[in-house]
Amino acid sequence: MKNHRKIIEPLLSTAGVRIDGPDPWDIQVRDEGFYARVLKDGSLGLGESYMDGWWDCARIDEFICRILRVQLEQKIKPSWPLLLRVAVSRAFNQQSRRRAFVIADRHYDIGNDLFQLMLGKSMAYTCGYWLRATDLDAAQEAKFDLICRKLRLHAGMTVLDIGCGYGGFMKYAAEKYGITATGVTVSREQADLGRKICEGLPIEIKLQDYRDVSGTFDRIVAAGVLEHVGYKTNLPF
Repeated sequence: MKNHRKIIEPLLSTAGVRIDGPDPWDIQVRDEGFYARVLKDGSLGLGESYMDGWWDCARIDEFICRILRVQLEQKIKPSWPLLLRVAVSRAFNQQSRRRAFVIADRHYDIGNDLFQLMLGKSMAYTCGYWLRATDLDAAQEAKFDLICRKLRLHAGMTVLDIGCGYGGFMKYAAEKYGITATGVTVSREQADLGRKICEGLPIEIKLQDYRDVSGTFDRIVAAGVLEHVGYKTNLPF
C-alpha cells in the first residue's frame, strides 16, 4: 500500500492536490486500498472508490478541475490485468444480437410499472435538459426539442430512432415537427407500450436489433444507446 501511495502522491501534487491536506480541493483518504484501486482502474477506480466512501473532498469540483487540467489520467499507466481486459473486449465484441435481447429481457422486460412511476409522462430513459426546466417532464420535453433543433427537422422528413425506448422522442417530433419515424428496440415491453403511446401517429416501432435495420432515412437519432453498441459497432448505414 505504501508503494502505491508513493506513486499516486507525486502525481496528485502536479495538480496542486495533497493527500489529507488542508485545502478544500485536497482529498481525505479513508481507505488505504484507494491507491491500488486508482492505479488498477484509473478514472473508473477513482469514481467508484469515492462512491464507496474510500476518500472524500470538500470541493470535489475543484479537485476534478485540477486533475483534468494537468491530464492526470494519462500519467497513470494501467495495470496488465486492465490492459488484458481491454484487449479481450475489443477482440471479442460481446454486444451480439443474442445478448442484446437477453439484456433487454433481464432489465427492460420486467414490467412497465416501475418505469411508469419513475420516468414521468415522457417515458424517456435518458437525462433531461434542465437549462430552464423546473420539473422532469419539462426537462424531457426540452431535451426532445433540443434534439429536433440540432437535427434541423422539418415536416416530411423520415427519422430512424435507434434504441427508441417507449417512443417518447418520436411522438414529440411527429407532433411538433411533422416527421415520420421508425424506431427500433430490443425490449418487448417497450415496443408494446410504445405502440400504444404513439398510436395514431406516423410512427412504426419494431422489435429489432439495430444491426438488422434496412432502408434510408433523412435523420438518425441514437439518444443514450451508444453505450450498448460496443467497440465493434457494425452499423449497417
